[in-house]
Amino acid sequence: MLEEVVKKRFPFFESGLRSAISSEGTLVEFSADQELIREDQYIRSFPIVISGLIKVCRTDESGNELLLYYLRPGEVCTVSLTCCMDRIRSRVKATAVEESEAVLVPVELLDSWLTRYQTWKEYVMHSIQLRFDELLNALDSIAFLKMDERLEKFFRDRYNSTRLTLFEGSHQDVAMALNTSREVISRLLKQMERKGLISLSRGRIDYSALCD
Repeated sequence: MLEEVVKKRFPFFESGLRSAISSEGTLVEFSADQELIREDQYIRSFPIVISGLIKVCRTDESGNELLLYYLRPGEVCTVSLTCCMDRIRSRVKATAVEESEAVLVPVELLDSWLTRYQTWKEYVMHSIQLRFDELLNALDSIAFLKMDERLEKFFRDRYNSTRLTLFEGSHQDVAMALNTSREVISRLLKQMERKGLISLSRGRIDYSALCD
C-alpha cells in the first residue's frame, strides 16, 4: 500500500528511492492540531507530507507563535532535515492544520540517500531553496511592512499556500501567528471588515474577497 502511495506522490523519484521510502518509512496519520515535531526535541525521523497541510512555527517563552511556512503534499520540512544532519535539537514545531498523512523516515538514512539517489539530492536542494525564499519573505514582512499590510499578506499567503479562504480560529490565533497582541489584530480585522475585505463570524474569518 505504501509503495503505491509513494509512487503516485513522487513519480519523479528513482524506483530504488521509492522502494527505499516504502520499506524504511512509516505512513502515519495526524489529526488536526496534532504535533509532528516539538521544539527542543531530538528528531529521530523526518516527515514527508503525503496529504493534508502542516504548519511550521517558532514559539517564544510565552507561547507566542511565528509562522514560518506551510508544508503541502509532496513537501518535506527542511528545517528538520538540517537538524537531522547536525544531530541537534529541533528549533521549530510542526503541527497538522487539518487531517494529514506523512511518511516518517529514520534520520540515519538521510546521508546515505543524498549520495546514493540523485533525485533525492535534487529534491532536498530544491526544498531548501524554496524554504529559504519563504523565510526571506517572512523576514521582509516583519522588517518592511506595517501591521495592517502584514495582516492582509498573512491571509493572501495562506490562500496561495493552501487554497483555503476560511480561517477557523480566534483573533488570538492570528495574533500569535503574527507575533502581536489580540487587541491590535481585532482592531485591524474590524477595519478590514468595514472595507469589505473580510467577513467575521464567531471563530471564523472569511477572507475570500482578498483572493479574487
